[in-house]
Amino acid sequence: MLKMGLIGVGHLGKIHLKCIRLARAHYDLIGFYDTDEANALAVAKEYKLERYETAEALIAAADVVDVVTPTPSHYKMVKLALNGGCHVFVEKPLTETLDEARELIDLATKTGKTVQVGHVERFNPALLSLGDLKVKPYFIEAHRLAMFNPRGVDVSVVLDLMIHDLDIILKLADDEVTDVRASGVAVVSDKPDIVNARIEFKNGAVANLTASRISLKNMRKVRLFQPDAYISLDLLEKESQIVRLYNPDATDIPEQGQQFPLDTPKGQRIIHVDQPDSGPINAIQMELESLAESIVNDRPAAVSIEDGYKALELAHRISEAVAANAGKLPPEK
Repeated sequence: MLKMGLIGVGHLGKIHLKCIRLARAHYDLIGFYDTDEANALAVAKEYKLERYETAEALIAAADVVDVVTPTPSHYKMVKLALNGGCHVFVEKPLTETLDEARELIDLATKTGKTVQVGHVERFNPALLSLGDLKVKPYFIEAHRLAMFNPRGVDVSVVLDLMIHDLDIILKLADDEVTDVRASGVAVVSDKPDIVNARIEFKNGAVANLTASRISLKNMRKVRLFQPDAYISLDLLEKESQIVRLYNPDATDIPEQGQQFPLDTPKGQRIIHVDQPDSGPINAIQMELESLAESIVNDRPAAVSIEDGYKALELAHRISEAVAANAGKLPPEK
């Protein structure tokens, strides 16, 4: 069993605390470190968990640390953990800057420690329900809308929300990004709160993403269009729908799902609609358990530090495009 230390017990950190305890077959949660004195005392009392006075002391006692602190401190905490001989789980985004991320990649390689980045949507039941389905989208559309919450405004909506979908599309498109165009607006903070981005890949695939943290409702949807299928993922409701066309005489039409005839200019086809069910999943618990399995079995993390870097790099390209486009807007009258 791995000794786990938790760094950061704010809103999300408390959720991680509970999930680490649910993953008791993999981890022994030995304690936590938090810079907020009042919060640390309250957590120690409520959860009956040892509080460490410094991050270094916690790292020295642990095999693995879970970094759930504000983004600006990720680099410092992950670096401390790696130099202290610990494997690391770090919430997304990996770091604030690309230079910091590259340094951590080199340090992880040097120390031989596993780093997993908390792109939790990889473990969303809607995405997992696709199973072994061959996904090769030509067009991807993603909307991630959230009602305003003061937490997270230390970074733009790109690093706060859109980065989830950036990780997903990079995984699904599985190709080099050739062009990025984006625009955004800062409404209630001093950083962009609404951003739309168009991303083109080397193979011709295109992704159109919108992220907003000042919406009147919450939405997390991804739609994939490819020649043989339309795939809809509702990451908020944790549901998926797969629509495919078959010839009437096809022998590989799945038994599961519904079928409807459709007259087309090319003759009659069969529409097959499937809504696969992957069952209830605690995504944070699952991603933490996957890290333990990677460490014990000496295999790559499900969301590697390199994956975290790629999503961060694309997020920065989008942010740069937003800034460049803002410079082209006419001045306010």
